[in-house]
Amino acid sequence: MADPGVILDLIDAFRRSKAMFTAATLGVFDRTPATLSELARQLDVNPDALERLLDACVGLGLLTRRERCYANTEVADQYLRRSSPDTLLGYVTYSDRILYPLWGNLAGAVREGSHRWRQTFGLDGPIFEHFFRTPEAREEFFLGMHGLGKLSSPKVVRAFDLSGYQKLVDLGGGTGHLVMAAADRYPGLKVAVFDLPPAIETAKHFVDHRVELLAGDFFTDPLPPADLYALGRILHDWSESKIRRLLQKIYASLPAGGALLVVERLLDPDKAGPLPALMQSLNMLCCTEGKERTLKEYEEMLRYAGFDSVQGAVTGTVLDAILACKS
Repeated sequence: MADPGVILDLIDAFRRSKAMFTAATLGVFDRTPATLSELARQLDVNPDALERLLDACVGLGLLTRRERCYANTEVADQYLRRSSPDTLLGYVTYSDRILYPLWGNLAGAVREGSHRWRQTFGLDGPIFEHFFRTPEAREEFFLGMHGLGKLSSPKVVRAFDLSGYQKLVDLGGGTGHLVMAAADRYPGLKVAVFDLPPAIETAKHFVDHRVELLAGDFFTDPLPPADLYALGRILHDWSESKIRRLLQKIYASLPAGGALLVVERLLDPDKAGPLPALMQSLNMLCCTEGKERTLKEYEEMLRYAGFDSVQGAVTGTVLDAILACKS
């Protein structure tokens, strides 16, 4: 008889995610250490139900319980507490409020080959407008992207030697985590973020004096001058036709010897893994018009746009890197 362990684990997997999502969204990790009665009073929830959730978080390794007191474990304190500089809380709450409902309609996405915004939320139009519908929603989304970016950007900027470039402009660079990591690594490099006006307003709360903030739309506006552009978690959002147009625009804007740094999760050449990239590709099906790709697929689009040299690097983090050069 085959071992049913993998099936049983997957049946249970969404329960573990939702337990963490719910505890984080309620604010549990911002209020510990505390007793059950203290937390129930502060959160205004049923004590018996809360005890079950807290004990589940103990089992998940997110909380400890000594006598009557619950406290964060080290990993929860670093990544699930809002005030932590390394917090992933924004991405956790975004996953709970947006991605979890979208994934509930995965079957429809597979049948029709399109995102599920209308089916799930009754929303049409450019998808990213929904992330910016209120200042609070925008802040939450970018907080999540910032936490993920801090995990990968230091290794991304070390994947290739970027010391020969003068100015890096991150197109759609959000909170500036990539350019700040680049400025740390290459002190002589000038850095800037070019993003939509609402994103630039939010970025002001994340960047330091080294980062120039420039408002604009990389699809419709002229690109700021630079000899190195970056696209981090951008290309996987869009269809191939839009990607090709954007890459051609970037290539035309670069001087001879310039380059483009693409930051995405890379699928294995046979598309059999890695599992996080495969899951992310399904995620893009649910919430965008894009998908994850192999290095070869990105290389084909980059060379079509005119780039001569294309190199890929697996960083060992949640994002990988591609450097495409213009001769």
